[in-house]
Amino acid sequence: MSDTIERIKCLIIGSGPAGYTAAIYAARADLKPIMYTGMEPGGQLTTTTEVDNFPGYPEGIDGPSMMVQLQQQAERFGTEVRIGMITSVEFSTEVGGIHKAVVDNKTHIEAETVIISTGATAKYLGLPSEQKLRGGGVSACAVCDGFFYKGQDVAIVGAGDTAAEEATYLANICNKVTMLVRKDYMKASKAMQHRVTSTPNIDLRYNTEVDEVLGDMVVEGLRMKNNVTGDKEEIAITGLFIAIGHKPNTDIFKGQLDMDDTGYLITKGKSTKTNLPGVFASGDVQDKEYRQAVTAAGTGCMAALDAERYLATIESHNEVEA
Repeated sequence: MSDTIERIKCLIIGSGPAGYTAAIYAARADLKPIMYTGMEPGGQLTTTTEVDNFPGYPEGIDGPSMMVQLQQQAERFGTEVRIGMITSVEFSTEVGGIHKAVVDNKTHIEAETVIISTGATAKYLGLPSEQKLRGGGVSACAVCDGFFYKGQDVAIVGAGDTAAEEATYLANICNKVTMLVRKDYMKASKAMQHRVTSTPNIDLRYNTEVDEVLGDMVVEGLRMKNNVTGDKEEIAITGLFIAIGHKPNTDIFKGQLDMDDTGYLITKGKSTKTNLPGVFASGDVQDKEYRQAVTAAGTGCMAALDAERYLATIESHNEVEA
């Protein structure tokens, strides 16, 4: 363990659209933010080939390029971006208290404010053929990528409300949607189930799983397996959407920050404030409803403004006491 302890005003954990936007605003407010990128610098967007729905890019942009530009913008205002993983934290419960973090199990950081932007990781099936074609037709976000498959045949895997919602969304723009449900029933609400079953171009398959995603560079088809009969069937598709849930990256915060049953951080009202003073959460780590780059960026802005106002309140209080 290192004996060196660095004291900073603002620590940003995570480097997606939320983290970088928070960094831009925090740096402009002279909070001298230091960001640790985490295991996946740039977040989920680095696995997205085309971002077509972020304002300001009329021709679209690929995800990795967009994240490079966001990093450059944050650095231009003075953000220090560091490659590293926050492996443990010890948050203060006192207003004006100092929060402690450890980087890669060795480097100690002390921060007056912390902005958590660690995001959520989409759950995948784990098939080698699926992983090979991520970004080549395999996606975990129909709202993000469905547009690219307009008028084409696609498939979606999942049985909950999100899967049902994304299936009907895809059905509005795609020629045909094959929906694979692993069990003989859906977990979605009755209203969402009715939307699926009443949409004529959704082919709902119960007791059906993905056997293999077909294609070398891009998705060309899907081999499905009926898990009751064992029968296999191949269909031609150009896109496969996985809608089996997300896991928020909040394990190191358990026991300190308030979370819901699935691990998403709970923020107060319309703010990014957590249950602890000086600790703020932005992006997908606290948003399981929208999960879009633009909404993540918006909450990143909010987190930086909340942090700036928090520090201003502390300074004002200290001046009064002095």
